[in-house]
Amino acid sequence: MRDAFCRELMRHSARPEFVFLTGDLGFKALEPLRASMPRRFINAGVAEQNMVCVAAGLAHTGFRPWVYSIAPFVYARPFEQIRNNIALPGLPVTLVGNGGGYGYGVMGSTHHALEDYGVLLTLANMRVFIPAFDSDLGPIIETQMTCAFPSYLRLGLSEVPDGFDPPPYAQWRHLVEGDSATLLVAGPLVGGIVREVTKMSREERPSVWLISELPLGNIPSGFLEDVQRTGHLAVVEEHVSTGGLGQMISHDLMLASVTVRRFTHHYAQGYVSGLYGSQKYHRRESQLDPASVLAALAAVAT
Repeated sequence: MRDAFCRELMRHSARPEFVFLTGDLGFKALEPLRASMPRRFINAGVAEQNMVCVAAGLAHTGFRPWVYSIAPFVYARPFEQIRNNIALPGLPVTLVGNGGGYGYGVMGSTHHALEDYGVLLTLANMRVFIPAFDSDLGPIIETQMTCAFPSYLRLGLSEVPDGFDPPPYAQWRHLVEGDSATLLVAGPLVGGIVREVTKMSREERPSVWLISELPLGNIPSGFLEDVQRTGHLAVVEEHVSTGGLGQMISHDLMLASVTVRRFTHHYAQGYVSGLYGSQKYHRRESQLDPASVLAALAAVAT
């Protein structure tokens, strides 16, 4: 998504309030953005805590700063600065984490973001955006350019199945009709799942929903009706279970007095074998790949 992200930001490069800060990253991807706004494109170096403080100062004076790095370096390393200088005063700073989940593969756990949105949503005023497709970035960036709150953009790999036309962007989207279960997916994982479920009959396949903004807010009535109809809610996310989408939706359903007869949760399980590999490798180990998710749903159904 990084190239699509750069293209969409360039559409806003003439905004005098827009400032982009990078932690010495983005080479061979963000040069067009730097060329389009050279005085407002700042390489802050490998100094993420300082970079967040600079962004907070810029926001205090009326600018709209965007802070970019590999995901754990933009939310974990400068967490105290995000909490005290951005979230508590509610400043409109956008944090951009590239490579959400296991995105940086063989670079290992220091470069993986498995608890990012759960951690950030503990902070006041924070909102998280998890695009699933490149086409989601335009509407999300437009929102983040004008919103009055701090936010986090989790970039991953757009995985649009061949022949699939993603519906217009929305926080909640119903992508595939099905009868076997209601499947709620966070972010890009949904692409591979859609590719596989469309090969199945309606009776066999799950009804697939996509969530792209957190916290959840108002749950659509259509989703609630779908859960009641299928009787099985399954949540899939490339994030640890604690603080993740599975816990969020469970909490909100209980508050709404919605009873789910069967609930399953597919989440990042860390490093099952103790080895590092590609993003696909770690997804398979955590049983987040489409084949594992669908096999688990079938096993529960029987």
